This record gives sequence, C-alpha cells and structure tokens, in this order.
Amino acid sequence: MPDTRLLYLSKADVIAAGVSIAEIIDLLEIAFKEKGKNKTEMPPKPGIHPGGGDNFIHAMPAYIPAMKAAGIKWVGGFPNNLKLGLPYITGILILNDAETGLPLAVMDCVWLTGMRTGAATALSARYLARPDSKIVGILGCGVQGRTNLEALKTLFPIEQVKAFDVDADAANQYAQEIRLRFSVDVDVVAEPMAAVHDSDIIVTAGPIMKTPHATIQAGWMKAGAFASLVDFDSYWHPAAMHETAKFCTDDTPQMLHYKTLGYFKDTPEIHADLGDLVIGAKSGRETPEEYTMTANLGLAIEDMAVAPLIVKKAKEKGIGTWLSL
Repeated sequence: MPDTRLLYLSKADVIAAGVSIAEIIDLLEIAFKEKGKNKTEMPPKPGIHPGGGDNFIHAMPAYIPAMKAAGIKWVGGFPNNLKLGLPYITGILILNDAETGLPLAVMDCVWLTGMRTGAATALSARYLARPDSKIVGILGCGVQGRTNLEALKTLFPIEQVKAFDVDADAANQYAQEIRLRFSVDVDVVAEPMAAVHDSDIIVTAGPIMKTPHATIQAGWMKAGAFASLVDFDSYWHPAAMHETAKFCTDDTPQMLHYKTLGYFKDTPEIHADLGDLVIGAKSGRETPEEYTMTANLGLAIEDMAVAPLIVKKAKEKGIGTWLSL
C-alpha cells in the first residue's frame, strides 16, 4: 500500500526545521523567475471578512511546476488580536503532492508568512535599493519589523535602524532584541518622520487598512530611498507615493483585484512585477537618486516555494507528527 499519511508541523516544528532566511530568499528568486516566465499558477486570493473592519481570512492557492510545489494557505489577519495577546496573523498551510494531489503536510503558517514576506522585501530591494544601503527605517515593530530587517541584513550592509511604533514599549523591546541579534545600532524615534528621514530603506509594517491613515507625507524620503509597503498603502499619503520613479508590486493582477475591493485608491502607475525585475524584463534602479517603491501583497507562490524545504528538513530531523488520512 502506498503511504498516504501526512505530516503535521506545529509552529515550533516549523521553526525547528531550521530553514534560514538566506535559503528563503534564494527559493523566492527561483519562484519569481518562474512567475516572470508565466510558468506558475496562482489565482487572485478570495477572502472573507468576519466581524468586518480590517479583519480578513484569505485562501491562497498556488502551483510552481518547476519546484513541484502545490498547495494552499488559509491565513487570517485580525488587528484587534494584539489587544487579546494573540498574533495578528494566523493560519495553516497544506502542501500537496503535485503528481497525485494527496496532501503531504499540514503546517502552521505564522513563521513562514513572516519570513517569506521579509524575504520578498529583500529580494525586491536587490533590484530596487541602492546596494550600499546602510540605514533602515522600520515603522511597525512587530513580526514583520523583525523579519524584514533580518532579510535586509542578509543582503545589505545595514549599520543603523530607526524604529517607530505607536506602542513605545513595543519599539523599545524591538530595539533591545535587534541590537543583540544583529549587532546594529537601533534608535527608537518618537515620530514617524524621524524613521523615514535619512533612511536608505523604509519598511512600513503596521496593520493593513482599507482606509489608510496616510501618515508619511511627500518630501519625507531622501533622494535615492527605497520603500517596502508591507502594510499596503496604509502608512502612505498618495502624494508621497507619487514621488517614486518606479512603483512596483509582486503581482499586478492581484493589486488590480485589491483595487476593486477598495484598497489602493490612489497609487502610482505600476512599473513592474517582481518577476519582471528578476528575469530582467523590466528595469530596476537606474540612478542613485531615484525614489523606488514596492507594495508586495504577499503571494502564495512564496509559501509554496518554501514549504517543501521545511517538510524535507523536518523529515530529516524527525520533527512533526504523522497523521493518517
């Protein structure tokens, strides 16, 4: 009889598998090369919105033939969870056998979502940021504030971080952790402008909001800065976004889909998908002075690119719980 069991991996199991951020960046580059060549399958994510407001639960299916990776992530984001001591992002991922369709593994997706999102920022920055970028402004000192910095530190000579959060305690805890983990200077700043001003790379990582608070104003970014809008356009005034010479995303069809849902009401014309940048179909940064920006939406191909390696390493280490179908 063929083995029809599946492997369950908790969040602790996923972390213990030991996949590094450098490996994730490399896997995402492969996935986006395939996407740039139109060799992936990934429909726009459908969603539901329990409780209204900015709550969401999305279904995210994807198939990458070259990586033999197929599956779906069922992921939720509930901003008020933080007040309850719960994660903003929660969910599970199912990895399927691309030949038989049988589920191979079910895993918690919180760690993976954080890490692959940070890796997507770093991969975008490889093409859009100045290679000598040393100062990072982080607005939102939660999971994404950590994983985005970890990924950027892998590719860039980061020396200084300017951290802002609406919760001053969260910013101070972030600063203490980042100083120890990465041996960089971290300044906690009291105002968002201080995190943006003079930063080579800016990451906004607050909750995703259909109605942006639009805190970041035109004229705040220095010449040559790159910005990653992890929280969509929630932090950005339209005039600040329109300063950019190249406004990019990870998937134009999904951004257009989000526009039909009421997001991204006033953004610049899209210059390129990340896949286009990776395969060289569209230009990345061309001058040291130009402003560049990406609003990566978070794609299922990112999760499916990484999940097989998590499962492989977990099996090698004897991690996880086997379940019968």
